[in-house]
Amino acid sequence: MPILPATAPRRPIRELPDALISQIAAGEVVERPASVVRELLDNALDAGAAQITVRLAGGGVRAIVVEDDGAGIPADELPLALRRHATSKIGSLAELEQVGTMGFRGEALAAIGSVAELSITSRTADDAHARRIDARTGELSPAARATGTTVEVRELFFSTPARRKFLKTDATELGHCLEAVRRHALVHPEVGFAVWHEGRLVEQLRPAAAEQRLHDVLGADFIAASRPVEVQVGPLVIRGRVGLPEAARARADLQYAYVNGRHVRDRLIGHGVRSAYEDVLHGARQPSYVLRIDIAPDRVDVNVHPTKIEVRFRDSREVHQAVRRAVEQALALSRTADVPADVVAEPLGTAPAPMPAAWRPAPPIQGSLVLQHAAALHTREMPPDWPRSPSAAPAGHAAPAPTEDWPLGRALAQLGGLYVLAENRHGLVIVDMHAAHERIVYEQLKTRLGDGAGERTIDSQPLLIPATFSATPTEVAAAEAHAATLARLGLDVAPLSPGVLAVRAVPAALRDADAVALARSVLGELSEHEASALVQRAHDEILSTMACHGAVRANRRLTLEEMNALLRDMERTERADLCNHGRPTWRQVTIKELDTLFLRGR
Repeated sequence: MPILPATAPRRPIRELPDALISQIAAGEVVERPASVVRELLDNALDAGAAQITVRLAGGGVRAIVVEDDGAGIPADELPLALRRHATSKIGSLAELEQVGTMGFRGEALAAIGSVAELSITSRTADDAHARRIDARTGELSPAARATGTTVEVRELFFSTPARRKFLKTDATELGHCLEAVRRHALVHPEVGFAVWHEGRLVEQLRPAAAEQRLHDVLGADFIAASRPVEVQVGPLVIRGRVGLPEAARARADLQYAYVNGRHVRDRLIGHGVRSAYEDVLHGARQPSYVLRIDIAPDRVDVNVHPTKIEVRFRDSREVHQAVRRAVEQALALSRTADVPADVVAEPLGTAPAPMPAAWRPAPPIQGSLVLQHAAALHTREMPPDWPRSPSAAPAGHAAPAPTEDWPLGRALAQLGGLYVLAENRHGLVIVDMHAAHERIVYEQLKTRLGDGAGERTIDSQPLLIPATFSATPTEVAAAEAHAATLARLGLDVAPLSPGVLAVRAVPAALRDADAVALARSVLGELSEHEASALVQRAHDEILSTMACHGAVRANRRLTLEEMNALLRDMERTERADLCNHGRPTWRQVTIKELDTLFLRGR
């Protein structure tokens, strides 16, 4: 017989002692040294500091000292500042619902004092000298310092050794502290920040304009590979910068989102940003961005998480759509338009002949959405004198008169059946003709067919033999509840018997796909996301597939007329820098780079 554990005797319900309550509360606020730095920076900024200095020892485990030149704390309020839920930030529920300060709960100092040695030295402009209070004894004593506040935290988690064992190395904890400072610095460029570690200056950020602060914190590479965002969408104002798709990273380590100046980790904002990159970001790469969202305080709840890192919006859909549109607008402009003014001033080359009719996507065939122009591109006869001289005009056309300088220049030749070579003011332009044409066709299809949010349906392909699979109760419920949405997506998924679903039709453009895997993927997303968002995403994915099949293929020889027409279309097309899968469509090789290759000037 197995030995059963003895039943533990019932313990009575009782109130916890204040000391234990403080430890529990501290666990919610103080996770590591960076948590302390974050809370103390919040207080310094709320005090109106123009310069904040952070001094660390042992990665912040042995000591954290935060000095500011803010308004200071009156001597008679210092004991109160150390008590739980004592704050000057709010005084009523109405003020809590419209809080505009970084801190507001009044529990950070008390939580820190329960797990570390804490003292505060502060002086207001009206005080003759500063006062220092020790959190352990409550003793007040005279001290010397200018107007402002100094908070000293030593031996973090000295009273809870088990928690101290979970901290990482000093270098790792220092890195987290520096990141906490940078998060504050990005959104407060008017404030100077300095960080010292073991007596050595490791970070200094002087007051600067917003753009300069971004440069100082994130570096010149981020500025060069990003676009500015500054839009107002209804009650929201969104500012910042978003990284170009080709500058995406393997990790989500360069993503900063702020709501009313508060750094947050919000899945809604993150999803809104990511959705704007859906058809320009390759694979699982992560976009980089710094976005500040300003919204009326009564439209956002900041009292959601103990560390104030999460928020809840009154109208989450409004915020999601606004973020997505703002980022999409920033990414929409192709870099083919980013040409210096001095380049545009001087004409170069000759203008291309009007775009051949065969190059333009024809209206979709009713019921199939197949591109007619693709066949024409593959079957048209090539002129016998291919290749032509770079300066020669296309057969049958006189050389056109010079015109404005084109960002992508004039076509010179075709290389390897894959690339178009062109010359512009900067040097050599290399274009992946299939990727570029794919983006052009995709954007034209999206414009022609609308956004997919209306009553349009995606054409479906009935399956000769329905594909059946054992479905979970959630999948069955989704299939029954969203039958109309599935039909708009070109899918026919319905119960065949209890616990079994049958796929009878799939989108025509995906007729060769795994019907069961496709159905399960869509049903899973329908269970988690709004149907309208899924329809939009599926609509774009199917159009992307069609554009890929309709774009000019590799090893298809193009005339100079067609090459120039492709370049001009790229210059007129949004997001022309990347194909639908996130790969680049063109690259610039400057004259200086060519000179370096051939050792010119040496």
